[in-house]
Order: sequence, then structure tokens, then C-alpha cells
Amino acid sequence: MLPILADHRQMYVQQVFEMAELFGFETRNKYRIRDQNGRDLLYAAEQQKGILGFLGRQAFGHWRSFEVHFFDNARQPVMRGIHPFRWFFQCLELRSRDGRLIGTIERQFSILTKTFHVHDAQGRVVLEVSSPFWRVWTFPFMRGGREHARVAKKWSGLGAELFTDRDNFLVEYLERSLTEDERALVLAAAIYIDLMYFEVKGEGGAINLFRN
Repeated sequence: MLPILADHRQMYVQQVFEMAELFGFETRNKYRIRDQNGRDLLYAAEQQKGILGFLGRQAFGHWRSFEVHFFDNARQPVMRGIHPFRWFFQCLELRSRDGRLIGTIERQFSILTKTFHVHDAQGRVVLEVSSPFWRVWTFPFMRGGREHARVAKKWSGLGAELFTDRDNFLVEYLERSLTEDERALVLAAAIYIDLMYFEVKGEGGAINLFRN
């Protein structure tokens, strides 16, 4: 599906800045996915456009339904994440270009941690993530007591953190045993993490840096 994922131990997911964010508006999320040398590998973009998509982002934040499509350098679609409307246990379903289910990322109930499970196409839990409040920017992907991958939010600068949604994430694949599908799910999870935990700036600026 995405052989390029097997060729890189690290990737950087960089959100594309939108001017409207300076004025408190949530805009359509777009990302560049780069290698360690800054070369573009993939792109991802939320597909909900128009006035209804705009209003939904302002009113419902990460609870809204939306799709995120991933593209290669030729701007050809390679996979898509589908986020249904849910008040609780939000999830992101990942599918390949031909519609095959790759797996699902699903939030779990937790009070003091950011917790979600990564399921394969058969619904089995293949990776578990639990990020405690004292490590608010680090998300370890665990299996069998070992860390197999990690997503970490990187500091984007004071102005970007306080006034915009321009987030940057480092994706690391720590175990060679990860399958191509699992690598794709970890990459999609970086965007899921951004949308679930770091998207909304309207709740009070710097407060969002430490929210659970």
C-alpha cells in the first residue's frame, strides 16, 4: 500500500499554517509529511469544504464528522481517514485507496491520561497508547510491554502555540517488526492526536498546551 513507510524510521508531520487561525477561526486542516532531510513524502488534508464544513469546525471541533485524505507527491490519493460524529470515544477509521479497511484508532475512557487503542482490520488491538498528563506531548505506542512507535509533538514557537493550530509532530518507528498497515496507522494517529488534543485554540490560548 505505502512502501515508502518502510523506508523511513522517522517522519515529520507539519501542519500548514492558515492566516484565519490568527483571528480564532478553525480552518480546514492540511499537513505536509516530510523525511529527516525536509523532503516531502506525503500530504494530508481535511476534505470538508464550503460554509457547512466551516460552521461545523467552529461549532463542534473534533466531535464533528470529517475525512482526511492522504496524497503522494504526484497528488494521487493513497489512503483516507474517516472520523464519524461521536460525543464519546471518538475514532478514526483508516482505509486504503481501494477502500480496504486498514484499521481503526479509537479513544478509550480515561481521566488523567490520553488513552486510545489501535485496532487492525479484524478489530484486534495491535497497539495501545496511554500518555499521562505529565508527558502531555509524548504518545508511546506499546505492545507486549515494549514501545514499538512514538508520536511526539514538537515545539512550534510561542506565537504558533498560543494563537494558531500550526502543530508539528515527530513520528518514530522503533521496531522493525511493525507491518506496513501498522506504520500507516501510527502515521494517521499523529493527525488524530492533533485533531483530538491540540486543534482548538478558542478555549483559552495557553490553557490548551496543558489540557488533557
